[in-house]
Amino acid sequence: MMDQLGIKALRPGPSGNENAPNHANYDESEANPYPNVPDPLTMNDGQKVTTAEMWWNKRRSEIVEMYSKYVYGRVPGNVPKVSWKVNTVDHEMIGFTPVIAKDVEGDVDNSSYPAIGVHIRMMIVLPARAKGPVTVLMMFGRAAFPNPNEPSGGDLDKINKAWESVLVQQDPSLKEVFEQHPAWQLVKATPFQFPQLNEDGGLPNTWQLVAAGWGFVLIDPASVQADDGAGLTRGIIGLVNKGQPRKPEDWGALRAWAWGAGRGLDYLETDPAVDAKHVGIDGVSRYGKAALVTMAFDQRFAMVLVGSSGKGGATLLRRNFGEAVESLTGGEHHWMAGNFLKYGASDATFGSMKPGDIPVDSNELIALCAPRLTFISYGIPAKGDAKWLDHEGSFMATVDASRVFTLLGSKGLAVEGDYHTAQMPPVNTGLLDGQLAWRQHDGGHTDAPNMKYFIEWADKFIGHAPPQ
Repeated sequence: MMDQLGIKALRPGPSGNENAPNHANYDESEANPYPNVPDPLTMNDGQKVTTAEMWWNKRRSEIVEMYSKYVYGRVPGNVPKVSWKVNTVDHEMIGFTPVIAKDVEGDVDNSSYPAIGVHIRMMIVLPARAKGPVTVLMMFGRAAFPNPNEPSGGDLDKINKAWESVLVQQDPSLKEVFEQHPAWQLVKATPFQFPQLNEDGGLPNTWQLVAAGWGFVLIDPASVQADDGAGLTRGIIGLVNKGQPRKPEDWGALRAWAWGAGRGLDYLETDPAVDAKHVGIDGVSRYGKAALVTMAFDQRFAMVLVGSSGKGGATLLRRNFGEAVESLTGGEHHWMAGNFLKYGASDATFGSMKPGDIPVDSNELIALCAPRLTFISYGIPAKGDAKWLDHEGSFMATVDASRVFTLLGSKGLAVEGDYHTAQMPPVNTGLLDGQLAWRQHDGGHTDAPNMKYFIEWADKFIGHAPPQ
């Protein structure tokens, strides 16, 4: 990619170790080297966006184009179709709520290049007693049955007798062993275990969701695209490119994961048990970035919970605090479009480029979510949500994006001042009155302590009431 772009050298990214010689900057007085961020409400020709019509008809598409060309890459027009199938259906219990869990798989048509197969793994979990279509939160992560329904009683006795019989056939001496231990069982029921509570002492996110009458979907991003540079010639990116390296405007892993979430939503739109108009997307860390990218590009998603996303997510790219653009152009280049490498170049045929040369910033990424429900979540460094993530930089971006929510008839953040002067609220003080929300909890690198606030906040706006 560097050869394609004419880049001879990249600036190294800073170290997260504050004692290292090249440690990241954590001095707020040096954190804003650029006086302003790009204005989401100013057209590329300088014209001001003053109406919702101008946003929808002109400005939004300009921002999407710049993000596609320079930051996250384009989804190719020839991406193969996905055919979904249900592998297994299980009736389970999550907490005290009976649920139906479906293991579904999206097979991507690879007839154009059979050497690469892509099979999207997704688990759909819905309350069994729902009286109508269910609001659903899709979450990036491992797609597995949450609490498989195990055999018990007489079924366990049958399994043990059959297994004993097979073992005795293989080794007749085991008959005496089994006779000496008649009460011992080869297979035992899994003993009851209390759930592992969230950092705030609350029940696991999945328990909270189903208890509130929501469903959830677990979608495995690794089944769409690997989270490493070597994987760019495999997965959905490699399949479309027939195993060849990317071109500069081709999509990176973040955009590929977002594409996979969109194909999952395609399936959910065919499931009558799902309220497809109220499907949200959620992720933490790199998957927080992916959740925000998904929401920004696919307007069918009704809400998003963006957990601790940092650079490439909600944090301003222009900020010099913690994680840097060079952190992305170096070790995490596979998340981004090839063109993004230019902004970390120190020696290239075009000279050198810096974060200030990027034509967009994360305030505009958040703005692309407007007027839909957008919740930006962080923890605190003391509990492991590292300063590296630049919580302040995310708050600044959220504040500036708020203007677009207001223009489109929804409510943004209730703060005084603009993104230069607005004060980030204290920990555990949420700004949850509008369709754009912010809350920093007192936990670590997770959005779990904010889940209950997210559910209550979303329910209020979508008119959903928990089951009584």
